[in-house]
Amino acid sequence: MSDDTTAPPCAYIVANLVVEDRERYREYEKGFFAIFKKHGGEFLTYDDAPFTFEGAAPREGRMIVARFPSEAAARAWYADADYQAISEHRRAATRLEFLTLVRGLS
Repeated sequence: MSDDTTAPPCAYIVANLVVEDRERYREYEKGFFAIFKKHGGEFLTYDDAPFTFEGAAPREGRMIVARFPSEAAARAWYADADYQAISEHRRAATRLEFLTLVRGLS
């Protein structure tokens, strides 16, 4: 008997941003994690000085990698009205190069 209850693939959020106003960015961070966890988000890492082996490197700033249990969960996090409200602090405090959803393996 086959098992058709395969979990949907997880999703990753990859971001590159430059923090230009640290105080305002802290306001974003204060509200971020509760909303992030509500949607099953798992913070994997960030790096303020990533190394690129090949190709065009991110211009500058912080690289962030996070995981969600599914694409639907990642999209729900981003669309969450509470997240959109606090993200105004991020938008005001940073120069965002990209915020990308990448579908992954479970």
